[in-house]
Amino acid sequence: MTTTTHNVRVYKIEKRKNPAGKVTSYRVLWQTAGQLWKRPFPREAQADAFRSKLVTAARNGEPFSLATGEPTSWARTNRPDMGWYEFACKFVDMKWTDASAKHRAGIAYALTMATSGMLDTTAWPYEAMDVRTALRLWGFNTKERPKCTERTREILGWVERHSLRVSALSTPATARALLNAATSRLDGKRVAASSNRRHRVILSNAMAYAVELKLLDKNPIPGLKWKVIKTATQVDRRSVVNPGQARSLLAAVERQKPSGRLLMPFFATLYFAGLRPEEAVSLGEKDMTLPDAADTWGEFYLTGATPDAGRQWTDTGEQRDTRGLKHRAEGENRPVPCPPELVTILRTHLKENGTGPGGRVFHGVQGDVLATSTINRIWDKARKDALTAEEYATPLAKRPYDLRHACLSTWLNAGVSPKQVADWAGNSVEVLHRTYEKCLVGHDEIAMRRIAEVLGSSPREGIGKDQPETLGHSRTQPDRET
Repeated sequence: MTTTTHNVRVYKIEKRKNPAGKVTSYRVLWQTAGQLWKRPFPREAQADAFRSKLVTAARNGEPFSLATGEPTSWARTNRPDMGWYEFACKFVDMKWTDASAKHRAGIAYALTMATSGMLDTTAWPYEAMDVRTALRLWGFNTKERPKCTERTREILGWVERHSLRVSALSTPATARALLNAATSRLDGKRVAASSNRRHRVILSNAMAYAVELKLLDKNPIPGLKWKVIKTATQVDRRSVVNPGQARSLLAAVERQKPSGRLLMPFFATLYFAGLRPEEAVSLGEKDMTLPDAADTWGEFYLTGATPDAGRQWTDTGEQRDTRGLKHRAEGENRPVPCPPELVTILRTHLKENGTGPGGRVFHGVQGDVLATSTINRIWDKARKDALTAEEYATPLAKRPYDLRHACLSTWLNAGVSPKQVADWAGNSVEVLHRTYEKCLVGHDEIAMRRIAEVLGSSPREGIGKDQPETLGHSRTQPDRET
């Protein structure tokens, strides 16, 4: 029995439109021995690339399979295939156990955006935001997926039915559509540079997993030409407060009701010791040495952090995820000096307020774990109270994290070696230099003074009355002919 044919005819791409006249998909039509085949694509470039492959195979005299309608050379023996949505869920489940709560949320966000580029139709029966919410909070969440509502299950079922096969990503046009979707917002604009880079990495990891499952021959992402968006890694000098401004802001925090007195020591820890907010939140009384003697330095022994990731992403269902220190092996600690002024603030705080859940130094008014929303709200009120309207509109201490930047900048400007500052801050020396180079005060003045010394005079000094003040050729002497 014949299973192949050379009787092939490829038609023009058909544009599928909705009743309003908007193009919803692009369909490739072709015949093999009189049998009609159809393949829809969400993008015209994808359809054109697929059609070109069919035309090339037919012109080269390749036999076409009567069973699949495709050239027999495309057959993938012992090669499984899978829909995009099913594969994306499988990838999420594979990563779930070892990923931090924040990384789980990041993976879900990237895959949610990418999925719009892997659907065979642009005629969505649901609002785009509803589809994205269903995917991000339920479909691509291993813990929450079984608990989704009937409405959400209906949306996810539609996505699964209209997902392209993973094998379609072997076509560069489809892979590019995936990457474009993953880096574009609903309004069509690109996501921020940091998100752009992060989403590209996540997709590349997903494609590597597809290769591992033998769904693809190779990872298509690295082969795509892509404009790398530069990211600003240096701290904006305008955001860094000086000691006077910092103390003024801390006093403003303390005046806020009802939790100002509780939170002022928290912000003081960010400024005087350079802790990250998630490190300060997890700080316990057992992690500190606070001497009784005045003008004596204390010390912190940091062992972990509790970043705010959201209850739906943590294994415990708590808002914060308990993790090890950033850039440190699990169980490794980091000593950080505690200045005498901060020692006094913390001793007073513990005496008046005690500790919170799990012996934590900082906690809310009700004794609960300190919430990020509370931290940001109190800080914004303190900025309005301590700064002028003009200063409030600037980047000056815009975020609580800027207090850490101010601390590290102070240490560097005080002459502490970058290696020591990096050890205390939990950074590498390379990151430290790259991040805080613009915050080193006095370097530009020194450079300009050295240039002036080489020039031998200050501007306009030494220009006498008998010397023309024009640059270049003198007006009294004509240019030499050439």
